[in-house]
Amino acid sequence: MKLVFLTFFCILSTAFVAAQEQFSVYFDSNKFELTAKETKSLNQWIVANPDIKILGIHGFTDEDGSSGFNDTLAKNRINFIFNLIKDKIKIREDFKTRSFGELHQLSKIKAENRKVTLFYIEAKDLERENEILGIKEVAPVAELKEIIRYPEKLVFDNPDGTKSEYVLDVNFMKKIAETPVGEKLKIDNLNFKINTFIVVPESKGKMYELLVVLQKNPKLKIEIQGHLCCMPVDRLDLSTQRAKAINNF
Repeated sequence: MKLVFLTFFCILSTAFVAAQEQFSVYFDSNKFELTAKETKSLNQWIVANPDIKILGIHGFTDEDGSSGFNDTLAKNRINFIFNLIKDKIKIREDFKTRSFGELHQLSKIKAENRKVTLFYIEAKDLERENEILGIKEVAPVAELKEIIRYPEKLVFDNPDGTKSEYVLDVNFMKKIAETPVGEKLKIDNLNFKINTFIVVPESKGKMYELLVVLQKNPKLKIEIQGHLCCMPVDRLDLSTQRAKAINNF
């Protein structure tokens, strides 16, 4: 007698045998579409079991026909049922690779083997789904946080042959990188020449601190907001121009 189901064999635990349920629909010989009677039976079952979850869908044929023909027929029966129920009930993504071994009961009556069987668990057992299936939970591996080391100073060659040294605030750079998403962080001592968007020389180190933090943390995204003081109206839109100056740097 021909028994067809999709691959992936597993050892079943006693707990699974006790917790799983099954429901079958039957087909006419060499057909993969359901009759009106069986379609009604399937729909009634779905209505009566809205909160269950399908673990596996297995197709069967009788012994008539070649192995190749029956393999294709069984798969077509599985696909036909899946398309009928996929939007009406929960189904495991790997339902095609679930095997339930000894739970298959072959009948000496051919018509009883021309079927698709749905293996499922009830709502009360959903939290134990993997346990019931014998799937061991793998504890997530803690991601090792990379230790980022920030330089304490930067030295640059000037066009005139001299060198400029900027002492950096390492604690401030760490604070930028560790600030929670959405939180605002005030940058002190980043100042501009009055009524312009030109950064004063004394504030260049603060700009390099921002640059180094972004270089060391390529996934970090920041929003730059410019502000003015002592001016009721920003007629020259200096706040925007100053933010752009930092961005351009």
